[in-house]
Amino acid sequence: MLYHAKNGNLPMENSDMDYISFGTGKEALILIPGLGDGLTTVKGKALAFALLYRMYAKDYTVYLFSRRNHLPEGYTTRDMARDQAWAMKTLGISKAHILGISQGGMIAQYLAIDHPQLVGKLILAVTSPKPNKILQKTLEAWICLAQQGNYKELMMDTAEKSYSEAYLKKYRFLYPLLGRMGKPKSFARFLIQARSCLTHWAAEELDQISCPVLILGGGCDKIVGPACAPALAEKIRGSKLWIYENLGHAAYEEAKDFHDRVIEFLKG
Repeated sequence: MLYHAKNGNLPMENSDMDYISFGTGKEALILIPGLGDGLTTVKGKALAFALLYRMYAKDYTVYLFSRRNHLPEGYTTRDMARDQAWAMKTLGISKAHILGISQGGMIAQYLAIDHPQLVGKLILAVTSPKPNKILQKTLEAWICLAQQGNYKELMMDTAEKSYSEAYLKKYRFLYPLLGRMGKPKSFARFLIQARSCLTHWAAEELDQISCPVLILGGGCDKIVGPACAPALAEKIRGSKLWIYENLGHAAYEEAKDFHDRVIEFLKG
């Protein structure tokens, strides 16, 4: 199969976990996705992600893990990090580089704090060490929309808060399609994951992270706020910081050099 893309599932107590893998490199690279994982997991998407992230396929064996399919109420980002560590050990991954995006970055923080032996290098993208007013307001609005089952408005607000105006001008014509594609049967996982972001509080423990860290943020981030990336850099000793001043939360999609920076850091 192209890029050796594979779909997988790990049975676990009271649940299971979807994951995908691709690439042929000797080193492992794990990508932990953001809150969108609460609406749809990576199940069956190995080829799509392999094409999207093909720039890593030669040098790394890449894994993307979703959160467990049945999340208990009150599940935290720290609990999700524990699941991630369990999944790595189950698959025989003794150490991996970690790229955590948005909520995935919150989980990655705790993975590096609680399971340092599993983490090689760490990349934290458009994420936060703790809740702030911007993040709280955004998540509370999304939680309300999810409770109403209003998928279209949830997707539209996510897009408006994530992308630059230049990007949105090109793609707003697609908004009428948003309510028809990808709507989950249930918003339960999304709601639990969203609430876990509101209780994420790794700020006082970030000084325990000892691996090399690259922090990437958006200067116009309307979801976690532009101050989060500098706040992470201040707490994590020796970390490297790069801000995309004119981009927002979707800098990892819009910035043409995003993956180049990640690869340069991993190989440095």
